[in-house]
Amino acid sequence: MTRFRIRLSLFPVLLLAAAGCGGQRPSAVTVKGSDTMVILGQRWAETYMASHPGAPIQVTGGGSGTGIAALINGTTEICQASRPMKDEERKQIADKYGREVTEIVVARDGLAIYVAETNPVAELTLGQLRDIYTGTITDWSQVGGPKAPITLYGRENSSGTYEYFKEHVLEKADFAAAVQTLPGTAAVVNAVAKDPGGVGYGGAAYAKGVKEVAVKRDADTPGVLPKEAAIRDGSYPISRDLYFYLRGEPQGAAKRFIDYVLSAEGQKLVTEVGYFPVR
Repeated sequence: MTRFRIRLSLFPVLLLAAAGCGGQRPSAVTVKGSDTMVILGQRWAETYMASHPGAPIQVTGGGSGTGIAALINGTTEICQASRPMKDEERKQIADKYGREVTEIVVARDGLAIYVAETNPVAELTLGQLRDIYTGTITDWSQVGGPKAPITLYGRENSSGTYEYFKEHVLEKADFAAAVQTLPGTAAVVNAVAKDPGGVGYGGAAYAKGVKEVAVKRDADTPGVLPKEAAIRDGSYPISRDLYFYLRGEPQGAAKRFIDYVLSAEGQKLVTEVGYFPVR
């Protein structure tokens, strides 16, 4: 599969269609949340607006937790999230608005493990990753690499990627105090690319200038890279769904945009950006 990869700045992406001459600018459909998904949301919005003049889509990042908070507070119409909403978050929506949350899976992702391109380590087990990020393993020589300290990079705790990694890799254990938390996946990739001893995690679409490490469920299973076939058949151990969340059923301009996202054209963009389609 050919992947389209983008190095994303740390600033939010803001996309607005131009208003028609002499007409009133229509209200934008607001999309806010996951930094993992923001490059994908940007591509969807750009392409949709190109074929739907006068239908502005505004996309910003900030993390899944930030997007969910905005959905609860009523400051975004669509939340992008790389983790499922929690029961208490859903309840806040229902209590405040009298509407149930609508969850839509719009893409899938393999949570990649990044190391520097010069790092000879090619695969790690889930147990080794847990020990690395909880501070039990601190040197690359402990996992078959050179004698060199491991530098840990990760996401801030408002990130859905952070929560997914903590739950599914660390088994809810605490991250080591040595983890350097960064405000977006692009920042993690940039740090690892410049650090021969670095390791980081994040969406597969961001893996530019770094090496992806194959992940093994345990010592007796083969290492698997986050490629489409492995995501589809479940053999990649840390794959996940990517979501849109709304207050109630989608309507009007938001529904038309979501219909586009789930269309053949919208799902083709998922592949081009480097994620994996759901249909």
